[in-house]
Amino acid sequence: MHTQSRYIILLNKALLTGNALFFLLFSASAQIPAGYYNSAFGKKQAALKTAMYNVIKDHDELTYKDLWTAFQTTDVRNDGKVWDMYSNCTFTFVSEQCGNYNAVCDCYNREHSFPKSWFNDAYPMYTDLFHLYPTDGKVNGYRSNYPFGMVANNTQSELNGTGTKLGQNTIAGYTGIVFEPADEYKGDFARSYFYMVTRYENVVASWYGNAEAKPTINGTAYPAFQSWAITMLLQWNAADPVSQKEIDRNNEIYTNYQHNRNPYIDFPQLAEYVWGDSITFAFNPYSETDLETLEVFEPLACFENACLQVKNLYAPALLRIYNMQGQTVWQAELSAAPYQTSALPQAVYVIQLIDRQGRSKTTRLFNR
Repeated sequence: MHTQSRYIILLNKALLTGNALFFLLFSASAQIPAGYYNSAFGKKQAALKTAMYNVIKDHDELTYKDLWTAFQTTDVRNDGKVWDMYSNCTFTFVSEQCGNYNAVCDCYNREHSFPKSWFNDAYPMYTDLFHLYPTDGKVNGYRSNYPFGMVANNTQSELNGTGTKLGQNTIAGYTGIVFEPADEYKGDFARSYFYMVTRYENVVASWYGNAEAKPTINGTAYPAFQSWAITMLLQWNAADPVSQKEIDRNNEIYTNYQHNRNPYIDFPQLAEYVWGDSITFAFNPYSETDLETLEVFEPLACFENACLQVKNLYAPALLRIYNMQGQTVWQAELSAAPYQTSALPQAVYVIQLIDRQGRSKTTRLFNR
């Protein structure tokens, strides 16, 4: 029978000492229609990306005006306000649409996180909700058409407090000016970018003709991105796991607007199979194995006098620990035997467990 993995990462309470406290946040499951991705399973690397393109292409196209209405259900906070990923401002739908703006928090507008100039304002990219978000108008203006990147020294003081930065890129491979979003949304934007080069695989190579796109796009259908951008986006995807906000947005866009999905939200590990460490493995997030027969309960990773354990492990699996900059600080191929990490300093980490069927569980670790 078809069963999804049920990774249960547990604390070995007997080994907890001092201030080593763990709070594990499990990602929720997306509501994927039965059979939606079946034609892509079993594929690898470029062929996997092409198979996903064939699944999600030909979506229902919106008008630019439609976006204002769509945002009211795709990007709404629990308090009914606009969910802005470029600032901490509080905006009311409709009444605070831009318009003109002079300062941060004046109004919100429609941001092409994948700049529209990169694809020459062409449709349907121009109104594709999977990369369009309501954002603060002034911060959006600062972002302009710059690539996403990592910034050490923010050059715009008005961005202080927004979580965003503008300045010279610090990732090897590109030294130009870039815009860095807040840490809590970097994974959201990475998965938006993975979607864009997959959904538009048939035309993405032509976007290289735009000078503003060249730092990020490399002029091919695969890998589509420049190598420095792939490195950064994979790090962001790992460091900022899929949130309930993304899952709800994905379902809303599928159900009520475009009737296609972002597979990189449904399967966050997919990016590793297309561009990352798992490109030699066929992608299949489901298994015929009945996991109820597996009762693995062994220490897998011990550090700071505390151990992680996993139950129902479909071995072998890859366990990775990332810091909040998306850098891998420890990893190992696991079976049922114990493994021990080197000592890790007190910090926030992301733990990802991936089996070779493509199934993944990601948790956030607060080691204090």
